[in-house]
Amino acid sequence: MHNMLMANTPKSATASHSVKPQGGFKGFLDSYFKITERGSDLGREVRGGLVTFFAMSYIIVLNPLILGLTPDSQGNFLGAELATGDPTAMGAGIPLIAAATALIAGIMSIAMGSVANYPIALAAGLGLNALVAFTIVKMDGMTWADGMGLVVVEGFVILLLVLTGFRTVVLRAVPAGLKIAISVGIGTFIAFIGLVNAGIVTTPAMFDYIPGNQPGTPVKLGTSGSFDSWPMLVFVVGLLAIVLLTARKVKGAMLWSILGTTVCAVIVEKVADLGPKNIDGTGAAANPSGWNLNAPTIPEDWFQIPNFGLLGQFSLFGAIPKIGILAVALIVFSLLLADFFDTMGTMVAVGAEAGLLDEEGNPPNTQKILVIDSLAAVAGGVGSVSSNTAFIESASGVGEGARTGLAPIVTGAAFLLSTFLAPLVGMVPYEAATPALVFVGFLMMTQVTGIKWNDFEIALPAFLTIVIMPFTYSITDGIGAGFLFWAAIQIVKGKGKKVHPLMWVVCIMFLVYFVLGPIQNALL
Repeated sequence: MHNMLMANTPKSATASHSVKPQGGFKGFLDSYFKITERGSDLGREVRGGLVTFFAMSYIIVLNPLILGLTPDSQGNFLGAELATGDPTAMGAGIPLIAAATALIAGIMSIAMGSVANYPIALAAGLGLNALVAFTIVKMDGMTWADGMGLVVVEGFVILLLVLTGFRTVVLRAVPAGLKIAISVGIGTFIAFIGLVNAGIVTTPAMFDYIPGNQPGTPVKLGTSGSFDSWPMLVFVVGLLAIVLLTARKVKGAMLWSILGTTVCAVIVEKVADLGPKNIDGTGAAANPSGWNLNAPTIPEDWFQIPNFGLLGQFSLFGAIPKIGILAVALIVFSLLLADFFDTMGTMVAVGAEAGLLDEEGNPPNTQKILVIDSLAAVAGGVGSVSSNTAFIESASGVGEGARTGLAPIVTGAAFLLSTFLAPLVGMVPYEAATPALVFVGFLMMTQVTGIKWNDFEIALPAFLTIVIMPFTYSITDGIGAGFLFWAAIQIVKGKGKKVHPLMWVVCIMFLVYFVLGPIQNALL
């Protein structure tokens, strides 16, 4: 797929017929996961799985901060009562949320790898967790158990759509050009995520907003428009390390960069004592020159016994008598649509990066991938950590060479281990992990040449898909915009009858999705 990736691929890995079958356990792994057949090897799969883990391990820290510092409508914090006996103790449940987050991510990533044999890892979905924390549990009478119950319901509904074939048929009905645009758009999105998470790109309002005055630009470089902090320099060193190591065709470039940059970050923190940015509820940073999430310090305790008390703390139908069946239906629809198309986009993008898609742009084992992803949504609700879904950061492992389900098994094993080694995982700052995301964004961007830019019918929808994803910070928004404009062009050109019926269904769903706010205000 990419010249750079192919340049790093040993000749023996690209021509499976020239490789003698291996015996023993290695032979079993090679046969079961089709490692050689897909142009990979055991080392690349392991490295890819570890790179993916480091790229997405931030969820162990971030998910608890999103879910654990926000009270429900009753004033209670998730997991606080289990941890201290006081449900109103802010942040008391964070260790429980972190343990459950890592546990569910580990189990579902291993399931994806072993059942679907696809290089995608899963964890609590960003955006979905925010919807639960800042909207769903804030509704009158709603509790955390009620909110997680709705996540479970959404998971079962989306599983039903998979088992009936609806989700798979929708994927196959999407034009090839839009699938490429989705992949490229996610590439720009993942690069933007990396830059934002590392603090390289910031919103002026976070640091210098004055009431009554609008910032001149929506985003800018760092906190002052320049590279003015040690964490930013650490990010640059990490990105430069990946680029130079890749140019030298060093195996494991991303993994070595993450590990090496983490060591540098620990040394910088030890000498400069920077601390985290400490962004408060207003978006202001008390320490603008600090690390963007967690300070890379050597922990006092390297091990901790995880508490999985949050498992099973959900109420399947508790929301219905509190907010009504109509509100429940709208909430489940919102969760479902985001989950549905985020996964579709991620699945296609990762498959394109790995060279696993067929001529129509569809991945192998589509049904199995979607079943595991649907069950992950259920598992996330059962574990009280919000819907789990496919992570686009998996593309970083693919960029490292992963091509099979063995990689997410490695990622999942690392997540399970992190339930005991959470302090050690916390050493890796955003600034050390996110250069891999930026580099993967570059790799995915190279697919843009597959779009027919001289064909307005596909070029305009593709363009909107690509730019709206990062600008709205939403894969679903980008896909929705591309689909709707593509359908509109088909109607104008008299090609409406050639559009797959399910594409019209999907477009109607997106129309509802984009005006869901006014609909909720009018009906609730």
